[in-house]
Amino acid sequence: MCVPRTTYVYGTRARLGAREPLRRSSLPRRSRVSSVSLVSSLIIMAKLTRALSLLVVYFVITSALNNEELLEQECPVDCHCHYFRVNWVTDCSDSNLTIIPYSELSHNVYILDMNDNNIAEISPFPDSIKLRRLQMAHNQLTELTYESFAGLTYLLDADFSYNAITRVDPEAFRDNPGLITLELQHNPLDEIEEPFLNCRTLLYLDLNSCGIRHLNTRFFYNTTNLNKLDLSHNPLQRIEPGPFDHLTNLEYLKLNGCNLTYVSPEAFSHLENLRQLEIADNQLKTLNWRSVLTPLVRLEHLDIRNTGITNLPGDAFAKNLYLLQLVLADNELWHLDVEDTLGHNLHSLQSLDLSNCNLHDRLSEEAFRNASKLRVLNLNGNPMFASDLTAVLRHLPKLHKLSLSNCSLRRLPDAFDVFEHLEELDISYNPLSDAFVGLLNPLSALEYLDMSYCDLGYVGNNTFAQMTFLKKLVLSGNELHTLEEGLFANLTRLESLELNNCDFKVPLDPKVFGDHQSTNIVELKLSGNPLTVPNEGSLLPKQLSNLEILDLSNCAISHLNDNIFTTTNNLTQLNLSGNIISDVEDLSSLKKLRALEHIDLSNNILRTISPKVFKSNPRLLSVNLMGNPFVCNCSITETWDWAIQEKGDLHVLVGSQPANFETGSVKRRKNLSCAYDEETYRNMIEGSQATASRKHYPSQFTPYRTWAKYVRESNCNRRL
Repeated sequence: MCVPRTTYVYGTRARLGAREPLRRSSLPRRSRVSSVSLVSSLIIMAKLTRALSLLVVYFVITSALNNEELLEQECPVDCHCHYFRVNWVTDCSDSNLTIIPYSELSHNVYILDMNDNNIAEISPFPDSIKLRRLQMAHNQLTELTYESFAGLTYLLDADFSYNAITRVDPEAFRDNPGLITLELQHNPLDEIEEPFLNCRTLLYLDLNSCGIRHLNTRFFYNTTNLNKLDLSHNPLQRIEPGPFDHLTNLEYLKLNGCNLTYVSPEAFSHLENLRQLEIADNQLKTLNWRSVLTPLVRLEHLDIRNTGITNLPGDAFAKNLYLLQLVLADNELWHLDVEDTLGHNLHSLQSLDLSNCNLHDRLSEEAFRNASKLRVLNLNGNPMFASDLTAVLRHLPKLHKLSLSNCSLRRLPDAFDVFEHLEELDISYNPLSDAFVGLLNPLSALEYLDMSYCDLGYVGNNTFAQMTFLKKLVLSGNELHTLEEGLFANLTRLESLELNNCDFKVPLDPKVFGDHQSTNIVELKLSGNPLTVPNEGSLLPKQLSNLEILDLSNCAISHLNDNIFTTTNNLTQLNLSGNIISDVEDLSSLKKLRALEHIDLSNNILRTISPKVFKSNPRLLSVNLMGNPFVCNCSITETWDWAIQEKGDLHVLVGSQPANFETGSVKRRKNLSCAYDEETYRNMIEGSQATASRKHYPSQFTPYRTWAKYVRESNCNRRL
């Protein structure tokens, strides 16, 4: 039997720490202690012991790095290998492989990425291999057998999502004494009559979208230490008593989109440690919510979004005294008695989402009188009257976040004078015109304000006069054309300003900042404005000299003069995506940006690129060139080599390699690509016979190539 553990050294984060933190229960200490069995205590001790041993190994390796470089390890043909921190990664993804290159793998490989290939079978791995993470998403596997994984004694995480797996041998991972994460989502599993898997160390199991129609009472019998389980989007229809009875350690359960129409009152009777339940996107109109939720005495987060309910009884959450977050969004709660159902019982509630609930009954003045701890209230998408909101909100002086987007408000409630602590306000997508200026003035503590798409044609220069703590302001989607002189004069702490789709021809007039010579604004978004770019001189005024993030995407920009960023030469992130830049010479303006770290040039019309463009940007961490119609030529090889040699990390080129290995990350990714010109392609076709016999190449060439494949097969003179 393998020893479970909660944490191990993996790059920079602990495993469970990267997902959901384990929190101490809010119940009295005596209740918690009495519920912990001897077995649980031993498991915790084992976890700590294992974690400590791995930390020791980590620090030994890390200290060795101070004295010498990490040694190169074996790397299979047509795979890319590199170190991720101190871990050897072998990336064979998207290579048309039909088998795993077992004989070419280093025994010290930590992560093996075989995603996006044509592998239909997994043969036994060498016994000496030290593989920790195996990624096999988007292949053609049909089953998982014991023989395939018997040699992987170090395996921690396995991902077999998006295959054609119909059968998983219950003993498949019997000899993997450290497996804690298993991803099987999007596989057409056959009906399972016995225990699904014998792996008591497993902590996280993802069975999302596996076609499971029935859970037998012994389904989880041998996976009793599960902490997190995702069964979403399986056509279960009904949850009967029994299947979850063995999961007494479960804290996170997802049953979203399972076509559920019935959940037995005894279904969750043994899940007393459950903290988070998501059962959204089902048809549970007639469910007796009190009976189902009563056993979940430690429940802190409940999501029953879009479950077809039209009302809730007053005692629905009577036993969930520690509920902190409740999501009721997207239900037709025409006649919900908010005061009776929520206000009387949920005294610990801190966050309530009632967005898009079509609340027809007007909110009573007493609706939230007893919700003294409420900090977050979302009423988006409900038709509201300003007069009703005025009475209701006056009982919530401790609100920190209020969302009133798309509420058909023509004026705002006159209640903002009680919000001494309100930090975030969203009033977007309301036909407010200019009828709110005076009402916003009391919000002196506000840090975030979204007024986008409010049919504004004019914003008076007194609108933000009292908001001296405002850090982010969103005015996007209003046809402002120009901004009033002195409009932002008092926003001395403003850090982020969004002015997307405001029909600006000229970005910002210096007078909008009053007499200030500089501002604290570090982020400016101007996406979607038909900007007129000057033929010479700077685009933005000198008051924005502290700007670090600039979004000029989708602005119909075709050229950039050499000095366009002179007043904003502290930029670290620049987004020029979705424009019509075609000439690489137009990018010479980047030479002013010595601090630049991220540049997005995706979806322009560049046909070639040169690393010389970035020679004055020594701090570059990412360059996004995807979506350009590149021609396959040696400039691509030069740029590839620049990323490896000068930057020391191929990940600088977005789309060249996967950027992370976290559970649940995107399995299929976009790649940098190019197309051969006609002459080169004809030569490739003629020479295809020489390579057709190699298993890792398709039998016929196509004119399109990922950059990775082109670099491998090109005849360019390499500097490596």
